[in-house]
Amino acid sequence: MNSNDIVFDTHAISDFVGEHEVKALEAQVLAAHEKLHRYEGPGREYLGWLGWPLHCGREEVEQIIRVARQVREKAEVFVVIGIGGSYLGARSALDLLGHSLYNQLPKEKRGGPQIYFAGCNLSATYLTHLWELIGEKELVINVISKSGTTLEPALAFRFFRTMLEQRYGKIGARERIIATTGETGALRQLARQEGYETFTVPGDIGGRYSVLTAVGLLPVAVAGIDINAIMAGARHGCKLYDEDRPPNNPAYRYAALRQLLYRKGKIIELLATYEPSFLYFTEWWKQLFGESEGKDQKGIYPAGVNFTTDLHSLGQFIQDGYRNLFVTTLWLDKPPVDRDIPLLTEDMDGLNFLAHKTMHYVNGKACAGTIMAHSAGGVPNLKIIIPEMTPRYYGQLVYFFEKACAISGYLLGVNPFDQPGVEAYKNNMFALLRE
Repeated sequence: MNSNDIVFDTHAISDFVGEHEVKALEAQVLAAHEKLHRYEGPGREYLGWLGWPLHCGREEVEQIIRVARQVREKAEVFVVIGIGGSYLGARSALDLLGHSLYNQLPKEKRGGPQIYFAGCNLSATYLTHLWELIGEKELVINVISKSGTTLEPALAFRFFRTMLEQRYGKIGARERIIATTGETGALRQLARQEGYETFTVPGDIGGRYSVLTAVGLLPVAVAGIDINAIMAGARHGCKLYDEDRPPNNPAYRYAALRQLLYRKGKIIELLATYEPSFLYFTEWWKQLFGESEGKDQKGIYPAGVNFTTDLHSLGQFIQDGYRNLFVTTLWLDKPPVDRDIPLLTEDMDGLNFLAHKTMHYVNGKACAGTIMAHSAGGVPNLKIIIPEMTPRYYGQLVYFFEKACAISGYLLGVNPFDQPGVEAYKNNMFALLRE
């Protein structure tokens, strides 16, 4: 690793976990590594994401870029229909790599269509308000579902497909529907029948690990973000997090420390961020770890906080509440923009001592002070430092967490690649609906 890589900082953890404990876990981490890379562990049929950035064909990326360019030229609004891993990765990238108020920008500044998401809830209110917002604008949709039968996106697709066919006719609608789906299934069959532009979700990659496939890359490319750079960063992540073994692999060290803290009763992990643009990255992270580890009455509960906002709500509990949690801070070293604090002649708020310093400087001190306070209050703190938020670092960060999650799941003794608990609510829901 070099100074230009993402850094995993553990200096604030020494009072809670000793280096001898990390060393004692090395054999288990190595065993998890071998199990993963030899395709011998549970869930091995879903390891297509492992090394995917190295194996993903250039032709597929070029097709994504070509289709995205067509959408950018044709559409005023692009609606992504999907739930869980079918939309969280893309939305996280759009927020982190784009303008904070992208959809509110004039088109000449956006350079592409407004991008909205549907099929991620069952709210008629949300769907109706989205339709009202779209109005008569030129519309293209991307329906993302491996099977085509997941309830939320399937229902949303029914509505949007009907809207497009009523507005443009069946032939016109075909040109405005893109299906990202499995190699078989209801949506694949419909796409063949209707002649939709289609991308394939690899059968051996689960939804929460699919952000670096067409699932995440197409919406990101429609926003004008460089997906080649994202994949280059992810390939660099493969080099860093696949080849090195403990203790030199930061992703493995993160996985090991999480498990050591869990064994000490720290059953909740808070992912803390200091930029609002990390909101949906946190949501993606929550799904990644929640679906991967929450099994067999085991697992670390993943939750997210946005500081400094949540220091004024949850901060009290984190500082003084029940000691069953730890914090992992995602820190962005260089934000996309920064602002100098102005000098006021009257100094009514008493903050002139900060004049000419930057907002990011203040944010950095807030981060450092919070870690100090929480550590002193009995809350272990880990920190992941991202030099700046570029497509390359985004790709590296995604692969860091994917690899860490897989190793952490094996250390926990669960299958990190299935989600049997999700099926329980679905079975009950459909039974009630059929009544």
